[in-house]
Amino acid sequence: MTSEIRPGILRTPDACFAGLPGYDFAPHYVEIADPRLGPLRMHYVDEGDAHAPIVLMLHGNPTWSYLYRHVIGPVVAAGYRVIAPDMIGFGRSDKPASRSDYGFDRFVQWMRSFVDTLDLQGITLVCQDWGGPIGLRVVAERPDRFAAILATNTLLQNCDPPPLGVPDWPGEAIANWVETCRTSEDLPLNLLVGRSCVTDVPEQVLAAYAAPFPDASYKKGMLQITCGIPIAEGAEGLEANRAAWRFLESWDKPFLTAFSDQDPATIAWEDVFQRRIPGAKGQPHARIQGGGHFVQEDQGAALAQVLIAFLNANR
Repeated sequence: MTSEIRPGILRTPDACFAGLPGYDFAPHYVEIADPRLGPLRMHYVDEGDAHAPIVLMLHGNPTWSYLYRHVIGPVVAAGYRVIAPDMIGFGRSDKPASRSDYGFDRFVQWMRSFVDTLDLQGITLVCQDWGGPIGLRVVAERPDRFAAILATNTLLQNCDPPPLGVPDWPGEAIANWVETCRTSEDLPLNLLVGRSCVTDVPEQVLAAYAAPFPDASYKKGMLQITCGIPIAEGAEGLEANRAAWRFLESWDKPFLTAFSDQDPATIAWEDVFQRRIPGAKGQPHARIQGGGHFVQEDQGAALAQVLIAFLNANR
């Protein structure tokens, strides 16, 4: 089953997204320019008053804006506008059909183009998993568009030892995960999401996470993004990440960490963010109980409350 809108570009059929539990948001689309692939359509959720302060929620791999369904409603009810895009290759956004079309720098380019095209201003960024490395680089490149940052279960890879990085990073587990994705043509979404949560995720919810990928041909971005983790010197994006860190070391706008208590893959980066970013000093950093890597799925309501308090304090 493939739906090719033009040579080399797939678009998941709308029927795949019908009746997803807890996700009744109206779809919105914007076309961004890619110098090599041509125009690409990005999908995004856009809820709340158009004139309210903007909260930009960025997902990671292998999820999409569905991940934030428990967070969006409370934040909108608190008086904010939530924009939650699907990265290219994910969700309802277009999916280039070749793995060579994807790369760390290109994911950053696409998200930067999304922010520029919509001309978003005064943004509070909420970033998790790959939403962190991608979103934080966009912040470093477009600082005037951003007002605050909340980071949860994420990192900004720099391959540097302490005190600039974390001990033994990337480590064997991450290297093995990169190799698995490099050599695989397909991976099951239900296992990837389900095993990273600490609560029991219902089968219909796991099926909703898999909805953007009706077969393996749609998963090129999902597989290739992992291969973009800069695990060694000379890797794509590594020097840009270090430049982003140099910028963040002067970021004095509010920066909050809200990591969960059961995500060993990212928890060591909590301290790095708190120590290295001036805007993190004196913030009421939260540790969300009962959450795994996908804290939005395990403890979405708790994350929403931390975020709302952060937004209200800095409005």
